[in-house]
Amino acid sequence: MTLDRKNAARWGAGALALALVAGGGGYWLGQRGGAPATEAGSGPAGRKVLYWYDPMVPTEHYDNPNSLSSMGMKTIPKYADAAPDTGPGVSVDAAAKQSLGMRVVAAEMGSLPSGLTVNGTIDFNQRDVGIVQARSGGFVSRVYARAPGDVIGAGAPIADLQLPEWGGAQGEFLAVKRLGRPDLTAAARQRLKLMGMSDALISEVERSGRTNGTVTIRSPIAGVIQTLDVRVGMTLAAGQSLAQVSGIGTVWLNAAVPETQAGLVRIGQSASATLAAFPGESFAGRITAILPTAQADSRTLTVRIELANSGGRLRPGMFAQVAFAGDGKPALLVPSEAVIRTGARTLVMLALSDGRYRPAEVRTGREGGGKTEVLAGLAAGEKVVASGQFLLDSEASLTGITARPIGGGQ
Repeated sequence: MTLDRKNAARWGAGALALALVAGGGGYWLGQRGGAPATEAGSGPAGRKVLYWYDPMVPTEHYDNPNSLSSMGMKTIPKYADAAPDTGPGVSVDAAAKQSLGMRVVAAEMGSLPSGLTVNGTIDFNQRDVGIVQARSGGFVSRVYARAPGDVIGAGAPIADLQLPEWGGAQGEFLAVKRLGRPDLTAAARQRLKLMGMSDALISEVERSGRTNGTVTIRSPIAGVIQTLDVRVGMTLAAGQSLAQVSGIGTVWLNAAVPETQAGLVRIGQSASATLAAFPGESFAGRITAILPTAQADSRTLTVRIELANSGGRLRPGMFAQVAFAGDGKPALLVPSEAVIRTGARTLVMLALSDGRYRPAEVRTGREGGGKTEVLAGLAAGEKVVASGQFLLDSEASLTGITARPIGGGQ
């Protein structure tokens, strides 16, 4: 039993010595060879290493070949004798350009077409309204064959009224006239005018020498009768409204413009309307008002356009398609497809003169007709990539190329 214990002790000591020798040998081998970079700052064949980096995170630099990037990837060396950097940008060979279908266009000054088409509804022109009232108290002796919705002309009779007060005032005028006092006659005539009598009625009374307390009230404008509140035999008070007439010589087209496109419309801007009722025809007009409130349910602004209504064909309630014309102001334009919106900023991919491509930050304005207005960050004549730019932008991001800022700095 004692001998077995001694043998076990000898075997354990031998195993420990063997492990120490193996560990020391491995350490010596690791110091003498193994890693490609034999010392910090140098690489194979004597190439000088500037730093180590991860191509996925090119902005991170490390001074240790065994470093891991923030992405957990093994770093690789950046050699001093690598191809010189001619400036920020991505180079693309001809074959890659063809496979990407890259198309380059120049930013140029031009007029931005509106390209804004919305829906609208025809309505009465609320500025063209005539009100028929009783100028004095009396009663209705006759009502002409009229009804709400009828289209009438200017001067069309509405009703005959008996106005006792007018008859009495006319009798006083005739009595004063017989006195032969021109000053008193002029004052009496002026009183009749102030009561609302027309010059024609006063002249008739003066010529005939008889009073006329019956007056025919007529429509002051041509249009559609909206309301008619007069019946035979009814008693009237002075100033009582009897009818309302809306003119149809011009109509309003109320267009619903999305609030996001509100900057594309202005008062005085021309517009054209097309209606399904009149295929092949367009009706031209101009914006007369942009109402100050937005519709909460549809998030639209009401833009009012006045249209001539020859023949009364445009009827309130009709639907129309409205196209707005551009404002004609000069603007720096690029194709809308060339604009890259990341959420935090807006970019275009510049095509530099030496064949490289670099992102540039821009500030954009209005859009229309496939064009986008560039307010800052780009000059006329500079070339931008209109197709294939997203792949170039991704490559520029991977290689750490910074975008040219809006001030033109590096």
